[in-house]
Parts: sequence; structure tokens; C-alpha cells
Amino acid sequence: MFGWEFPPLHTGGLGVACEGLVRGLRKNGVNVTLVLPHRTTADGVDVRVPDGMDVVAVESMLQAYDDHDSFDVRLSAGIPGDINLYGPDLGAAVERYTAQSVTLTRDVRPDVVHCHDWMTYAAGVCAAKHHDAPLVAHIHATELDRTDFHPHPWIAARERAGLLAANSVIAVSNYTKSLLVEHYGIPDRKITVVHNGHDPKVAPLVAQHGKKRGPLILFLGRLTVQKNPSQFLDVARLVRAMRPDVRFVMAGEGPMLGELMRRACALGLDNAVTFTGRVSKEEAEALFRQADCFVMPSLSEPFGLVALEAIGHGVPVILSKQSGASEVIEHAFKVDFWDADKMADCILTILREQPLARQLRSEAPRILQRLSWQRQAGAVRSLYEHLLRI
Repeated sequence: MFGWEFPPLHTGGLGVACEGLVRGLRKNGVNVTLVLPHRTTADGVDVRVPDGMDVVAVESMLQAYDDHDSFDVRLSAGIPGDINLYGPDLGAAVERYTAQSVTLTRDVRPDVVHCHDWMTYAAGVCAAKHHDAPLVAHIHATELDRTDFHPHPWIAARERAGLLAANSVIAVSNYTKSLLVEHYGIPDRKITVVHNGHDPKVAPLVAQHGKKRGPLILFLGRLTVQKNPSQFLDVARLVRAMRPDVRFVMAGEGPMLGELMRRACALGLDNAVTFTGRVSKEEAEALFRQADCFVMPSLSEPFGLVALEAIGHGVPVILSKQSGASEVIEHAFKVDFWDADKMADCILTILREQPLARQLRSEAPRILQRLSWQRQAGAVRSLYEHLLRI
């Protein structure tokens, strides 16, 4: 299995999903050799590898959400001398990673090759050919999602080529499946939808709504165009016009942070919105316990694991209709990403109608039980068996 990140060394939901799937597969009796483009230890922090699982580490500067610009920025920032950059640009880095990965895994004897997102697809294709094994391409986010449907041609071409080459494609939602069929021409019959799961060990926790300065509305995610954080500020302005006591927290880091802080000031929200920057798992859990409502206004969200985390902490959620999570969380407010007025109305309704808020919270255990990682991984194992005709 070719992956891109693994907790706690991760920057987004891909690493969390990869960990959940791997642990779920282990519980379903599947042995996994995981190939990662980084060491299993960095800055004294160890990857949380399940007992008995093999890991192959390929030194690389690549990260899960890289594009040409982000790779170039990290390259110019200076890299420790003991890291092999695998080339001067993103294309070269991916090619070198592919060659190195195939070399390091040549003695592995897989029944199936499974790769996560576009950067691993070339490595997966080569490994599957070398080992004469079926290839599963797992897609957690498309280049269309990441760029507000203005894809980089080279990345989109690599992504599409990997999906076409695979024997089977796993999409994390029906929403993503529809994008693959419509924009990439991937045959419908080739795509299996397996929604992301959730770790039952952290659910359900009940949000704490004791004494505090006022209601708190939470955004938690990378501050990128895809996540639509600007909309959250528009919603905050509308809500504050009706409820000046409501506070807003934007938790996360990303290239839009400075722009968003300036915009918050321009909207008169400098005392209403708190920007936390990157938060640890423990800090995120503390924010969930304080939150009265969680908002995910993404432009295009293949799934949105953070929404499951929110309901797991007893927080009512407002979801973009353009998200995979909206397919599995039935009891939630679902709004088109562009409709700030409707999102604001939903927040005010949740704050005003406490019986409704309690009902939304009460549905979380049933939803999360249905989406355990062991159950979702069982669907992946069934796909493996189908490919192998077991």
C-alpha cells in the first residue's frame, strides 16, 4: 500500500483516513506493507504503526497536498542536508519517488497493490506490473477539488492516467465518483464507493455547554480555497448582526491565513473571530467540547472527516451539500456552499432551538457505529477478494 502520510506526521485528512483503513484492514485479517514518502520518525515523533505491520520509508520532500507552487516554496526554504530531494521540481520528485519506491518494494510479494491519491499512482502502476498484481487506486481528493475546478493540467493528467490504469477505483463518496465519471471519463462500473470511517474510541463525547462568554461557532480545516473559509467570515458577519454575543473560531493553517485575518478586520470582526493557527489533536478536541455548532462550508469536499469528528464530540453540524460527509450524516443542516444567508439562518436556529440541537447530537452514536473503520475496511477487503476472484 502506497500512502502519503500517517499520523501523527500528517497535515490533513488523508493521513487519518490511511491510518483508519490500515487498522481496519488488520482487524479484517489483511496484512499490509505500507510505503510512505518520509521517515517513520521525525523530530522525535514516531508514526503510529500498528503492531506487526511492515513499513517502507522513502525519503522525499513530497507532501500529500503538494502542487508545483507549494513544493517550490518548501524547496526554496532550505532542506536538511541528509534529505534527498529527488529532483529540482515536483515532476522530477514524483518520478524519483516512483523509481525508489518500486526498487525498495521489489522483494515484497503482494496479492494486491493499493495506492492513495495521485502522487502514488505511478508507483502503484509500476509495482502492480512488476508483481503481476491487480491495482486499486484510492482517491481521497481530486485536483478539481483542490483548485476550485481550475486544475493544473500536468497533475490532472497524472491523476486521470492512474485512475484509468487501475483495475478498480475506490472513491470516498458518491460525490467524488460523479466527478470522476463526468470530468475524467472513468467508467462507472470501475468505481466502488467506500465512505471514510471513524474511530469509535473517541465517540460519542458530549459537548460541554456550561458557563462561557457566549456561543461558539467552529471552523476547523486547512485555510485553502477548497475549504471556503472566506464564506465562514461572511456567515459570521450575518450572525453577529443578529446575535452580537456569538463568537467564531477558525482553527487551522494554510496559505489564506493572512488574507483571512485582514478580511476579518475589514468586516469589523476582529473582536469576534479568533484565528488559532495549526492545532494539535488535543487542542482540536478541546475546541469541539466548547463548540455549539461546527460549520464545513467547502466548495468541493470529497468527504470531510472533520464532520465525523464534530458529531463524535456531540456538536451539531452544518455541511456543504457539495461534500461526501453530507451523504452519511442524515441529521445535519445541509446548505449549498455559496448560500451564506442560509448558513447563518441554520446557526441561529441551532442556537435558538435547543431541543433540535439535542436531537442532532443524539443521532451521532448510530451514525458513527455504522461507519466504523473495521466495517469500511471490510468493504475494501471484499473488493480485494473480487479482484482476486476468491
